[in-house]
Amino acid sequence: MSKRILIVEDQEDNRAIMRDLLSTAGYELIEAADGEEGVKLAQSERPDLILMDIQLPIIDGYEATRRIKATVELKSIPIIAVTSYALSGDEAKTRVAGCDGYVAKPFSPRELLARVREFLPGEES
Repeated sequence: MSKRILIVEDQEDNRAIMRDLLSTAGYELIEAADGEEGVKLAQSERPDLILMDIQLPIIDGYEATRRIKATVELKSIPIIAVTSYALSGDEAKTRVAGCDGYVAKPFSPRELLARVREFLPGEES
């Protein structure tokens, strides 16, 4: 059974890039366009991994991550921040919020897939 990844990203073009890359690699995908929807889908779908943008409508990725990690049933789900926030200290902020990994945009497809496979090993297609 393939692993499920929740993509929380408000930009359709970024979701499309991740969708193409990850579906081709054999992952099942769930998508949310804002932080609030991301939290709801994490609760209802229980994905194996979450790719979390930080700059999101309704609630940002920091708050969405905090809410997911504060839920006992969800706190073990790895969350990788995928963000254009790439200044000094931004990665540390994502870690404080509860993110387990970090990928700066623009990302290389190879880099993103490598980070995903760190948290979901054995998913080579």
